[in-house]
Amino acid sequence: MTTRDPIHLGDSGGEPIVMLHPFLCSQAVWQTVAEQLADTGEYEVFAPTMVGHNGGPKATSWVMSTSDLVDDVERRMDELGWETAHVVGNSLGGWVAFELERRGRARSLTAIAPAGGWSQHSLTKYETVLKFLAGGPVLAAARLLGPRILGLPFARRIATLAVSGPADGPSHPDLVKLIDDATHCTAYFQLLVKTLRLPGLLELANVAVPTQLVLCEKDRVFPTPRGNRYLIDNLPRDTRVVRLDGLGHIPMLEAPGRVTELIADFVGTHAERERRIPPAG
Repeated sequence: MTTRDPIHLGDSGGEPIVMLHPFLCSQAVWQTVAEQLADTGEYEVFAPTMVGHNGGPKATSWVMSTSDLVDDVERRMDELGWETAHVVGNSLGGWVAFELERRGRARSLTAIAPAGGWSQHSLTKYETVLKFLAGGPVLAAARLLGPRILGLPFARRIATLAVSGPADGPSHPDLVKLIDDATHCTAYFQLLVKTLRLPGLLELANVAVPTQLVLCEKDRVFPTPRGNRYLIDNLPRDTRVVRLDGLGHIPMLEAPGRVTELIADFVGTHAERERRIPPAG
């Protein structure tokens, strides 16, 4: 698996934003949103591919934990000279985003349909793992056929069930990239075993930075309300909750403009508030 350069766009003087992708995906899901944010001239955007995913660093062990993903993102932030950044994560990327906040690396946090919204023993956790395991035969067929699988009857609907609301949500090129990423995720089993072994997000009430939780009406991976009840019940009361009507689990592929707007509005508001606070001393 060839390691690819991360998406890194925008002016170096802009507000830094780290964007993290879902399980089985890569930085490619952020391409349009990253370009739109960078085009404002107000943000420097960095979207890497995480450990064990297509184009990212290889996992060094069969026994993985969330810290393996977080450690790598921290290392990349250090290389950029970013002590903190506004962190945006979707699904697995949302889980990693919360863990970065726990380590003091987030200025603000935007979690889009985040994973990890469960305790050690939770029906939501086991349901999520079973969904991905059930998709194993489809992934095997896609690995064999490649993009040609989209030409089979009902293949497009099957391919989009987990990622979008309507079948015509993502474009054909985006679906081709998704298939390539999903069939070349080398940490597929390691990350599912990790999910079974370990609890989800803990100490959510201690999140100390401005946070917005973005829930998607047509999310079939974490269906509302049961798929996000744990997050709603445990996050601080001042968490901003945004609901995207009609969109699925990876809304950047269906409505990148809407996702760009909600990120820019939230990050911009927080950054402006920080600029108004006089320095200590």
